[in-house]
Amino acid sequence: MYCVKCGVELADSEKKCPLCGTAVFHPELARPDGQPPFPAERPIMPENVNRSGLMFVVTMLFALPIVIALLCDWQINGRIVWSGYAAGAVLLLYVLAVLPLWFRAPNPVIFIPVDFAAAALYLLYIDLCSKGGWFLPFALPVTAAAGLIITAAAALLRYLRKGYLFIFGGTLILSGAYMVLVEFLINMSFHLHERFIWSFYPLAACLLLGMTLIIIGLCRPLRESLHRKFFI
Repeated sequence: MYCVKCGVELADSEKKCPLCGTAVFHPELARPDGQPPFPAERPIMPENVNRSGLMFVVTMLFALPIVIALLCDWQINGRIVWSGYAAGAVLLLYVLAVLPLWFRAPNPVIFIPVDFAAAALYLLYIDLCSKGGWFLPFALPVTAAAGLIITAAAALLRYLRKGYLFIFGGTLILSGAYMVLVEFLINMSFHLHERFIWSFYPLAACLLLGMTLIIIGLCRPLRESLHRKFFI
């Protein structure tokens, strides 16, 4: 038996043509039993990936360049000279990009401080190896301040269900103040200038944008008008 529309071969048990969907028998009429001329389509089930095994492989891929760099440095120089910088950079990249993937739902409020702590440790290692003496007066407060600002913003965005304009506005204002702090610490640590040169420019821009967001958040008619016009 063949379909009257497309001509494909049909089994006696078919109600509709599997190719074009044309009805073969009237629904009120009985149909004889029979085997279809082709096997039934079986849905392909996605394979379950072993998450721990995959992360172990990725970890080994990160560990490989670390081991190679350390061995090459030790073989050439007889001690650790340059490989510590390369190994630290790879470890820092692992903490930033791979460590959260070990968890199904990583919490940014936890991992952001971990990332900044890892960056601070790497900077401390560089400072100790180079004997620069700039970690405590410059790198540590700069890293800690950035970590606090970003962690606070992430925590507010995660646990508050509204007030996003105030959060972004306050974060922008704090970012402008952070630029002033960075220039102040640079001048104090490295004695580049005796006054502020560039930090007031990003401070002014961040203050303007931050206050704009806060005003929009306070003014409901303005906020609704912008939402209707720009869908924000």
